[in-house]
Amino acid sequence: MRSKVIGAVSLAVAAVGLFAATAPAFAQQKTITVWWGKGFYRSEDDALIETIKKFEAKTGIKVELSQYAIQDMIPKTVAALDAGTVPDVAYSDSYDVQAQGKWAYEGKLEDLTDVMEPIKGRFVQNTLDASILYNDVTKKKAYYGFPLKQQSMHVEIWNDMLEKAGFKLADIPTDWAGYWTFWCDKVQPGIRKATGQRIYGVGQPMGVESTDAFQSFYTFMDAYHVKLVDDDGKLLVDDPKVRENLISALKDYTDTYIKGCTPPSSTTWKDPDNNVAFHNKTIVMTHNFTISIAAKWFEDSQNQALTQEQRDAGKKAYEQDIVTASFPKAPDGSTIRYRSDVKTGLVFTAAKNKAEAKQFISFLLQEENVRPYIEGALGRWFPVTKESQASPFWQADKHRKAVYAQFTGGTAAFDFTKNWKFTILNNENVWAKAMNRVVSEKVPVDKAVDELIARIKQVAG
Repeated sequence: MRSKVIGAVSLAVAAVGLFAATAPAFAQQKTITVWWGKGFYRSEDDALIETIKKFEAKTGIKVELSQYAIQDMIPKTVAALDAGTVPDVAYSDSYDVQAQGKWAYEGKLEDLTDVMEPIKGRFVQNTLDASILYNDVTKKKAYYGFPLKQQSMHVEIWNDMLEKAGFKLADIPTDWAGYWTFWCDKVQPGIRKATGQRIYGVGQPMGVESTDAFQSFYTFMDAYHVKLVDDDGKLLVDDPKVRENLISALKDYTDTYIKGCTPPSSTTWKDPDNNVAFHNKTIVMTHNFTISIAAKWFEDSQNQALTQEQRDAGKKAYEQDIVTASFPKAPDGSTIRYRSDVKTGLVFTAAKNKAEAKQFISFLLQEENVRPYIEGALGRWFPVTKESQASPFWQADKHRKAVYAQFTGGTAAFDFTKNWKFTILNNENVWAKAMNRVVSEKVPVDKAVDELIARIKQVAG
């Protein structure tokens, strides 16, 4: 009995000694929490997870990754800010459009100048500009976010449907008025006669819950050179020329619906719905703020879980049938300068492990880590670094080449990067509300524009 007690005590002492010897090692290991929007493709998420593994192995810092659907990221983040339990690093495709500028203004974001300044030479200037925001607490601008990827507007066309309607790509007019008339008055009747089906020439996003709606409408505004704010964020909407051109842009956008050239359901579309309509071949063309439509078919062609027949269909659609194109010339004959939406990640001032969070961001933004993540999205996102933009990936096929050509032709920033209150207007989607006032409530276009301008002044003035 006595020997058993002594043995037990000895084991206990040994265990305490072992714990004491190893405790400092455990105590030194830091853990950071990372919240990240779930990717659209598995290869995108796999590249992120691989980078995290490399970061953990190199630094000894453990990363606790949580991924959420895009629509859940802002509500979860707002709740975390209210509770004071924010993640150390956070990224969402929706932060820049809906919240980042506001959070920067309110002093809720950590200044990342010490991360970005040493590496800024690697980045394209427009992506840096989108991350430099004003903080009303410090009364200065700084890097209140890190640029990760960007997107812009593209046109997607079913070439096989166009041919079935009796036309070729070379028949598509390049002038503004002729372009939209072509899809409405020629392609739509042609495809309906050829198929006997109620197919629409255009898929025009107009839903209030759709970011596609306001991003597409911005392209129409840009066609008419509508400038809502100056470089300092001051409103320009009292200029009669701005009003006049807004009326022209809204009339052109809504005329497609009024003429019956886009599905009636367009007014209630959410972001996936024009994609779905295109994939189902109920529309011949649509405009979308990425090439995710074409990329879906590429992914099908590579998906070993699908049948050979399905993979072959994906390959044919991607390589032959779908065309990624640009908008026509502006009404005055000039080339439209597309808006670039630069997606950014954040560190909050309330984060508990800011030093380690900055280590993680620096590691992620290294070329060998950020490039596989961007290219893992199959062309959906365009890079923010000069070296990644020069990657052979962007010359590999016609869709990626089209994206490359648009971005390297020069882009413009959205208004919310100059006046953060436009994030509120985007959240409300005042642009789609104006569209629906015209097409659903039969309000004259000029009255809908006057209401739009009044709301812009009320929110962002």
